[in-house]
Amino acid sequence: VAVTERVTVGTALIHQGTRHPLTIAAMSATLQTMSGGRFVLGIGRGLGALTPSLGVPRSTLASIEHLVTTLRRLWAGDRITETGPAGSFRGMRFADIPESAPPVLFGTIGPRGLELAGREFDGVILHPFLTTEAVNRSVTIVRESAERAGRDPSSLHVITTLVASPDLPSERTDLAVRSRAVSYFQVRGLGEQLVEWNGWDPAVLDALRNHPTLSGHGIADTSLTRDGLVAASESLPDEWFEAAAAVGPARLCVERGHQYLAAGADEVLIHGASPAEAAAMVPLWATEP
Repeated sequence: VAVTERVTVGTALIHQGTRHPLTIAAMSATLQTMSGGRFVLGIGRGLGALTPSLGVPRSTLASIEHLVTTLRRLWAGDRITETGPAGSFRGMRFADIPESAPPVLFGTIGPRGLELAGREFDGVILHPFLTTEAVNRSVTIVRESAERAGRDPSSLHVITTLVASPDLPSERTDLAVRSRAVSYFQVRGLGEQLVEWNGWDPAVLDALRNHPTLSGHGIADTSLTRDGLVAASESLPDEWFEAAAAVGPARLCVERGHQYLAAGADEVLIHGASPAEAAAMVPLWATEP
């Protein structure tokens, strides 16, 4: 925000329950104003299995929907007195109204979440490690839901997240891609959603979760370092990485990104590789058809 006049900035993702709605509204309004209208708020509910240890309520689709409507009312200057899934408010109001409300995107996977995104949000941020076919189905659900709600389907912005390792050595690829995959697929519930949405063999999840390095650790990436997850990643088929990530020469990674655009996404969020590591993809991106 401080050194550019064009780059969009955003969150991906703020998890409901870790911040009060008024705090989210204030932070978003500040960033929207500072950036001259280039801020995007991404909200998710992926804390799921961690909520007991954090002492926060488990979010639901109903609470997420209540949250986004509450934020928009705060940015419009409404005084809110009501009780709902996102909380109980008595005269809650936000005084520093932004000139324009930031778009709010929902990070989700399943069909019900995608339908909610199409009905109430300005777009969706899709989870890493989805195939192009899964992304295409997700886009269809979002846009059809928007149309049923009387909204312009083309107005919703769909971001797909692509875990990439462009021209990186194998040890760095292990950390950026393979270990990251373990941190998702090992989580009960999340792993099942990803496997089902991609049409993969769910038995692989049992092999992963029973790997000796993961035994007794609960949610692995909260108790093990990234390099401690590498060995367990050998339980995941190479085909999964070929179909739902981008590993290899930078040009190949860019081609993979364009395949996701062809599948219906509006934008590709590169994950895994650091900005410096992904920089080689930038000049190649515009040369792709």
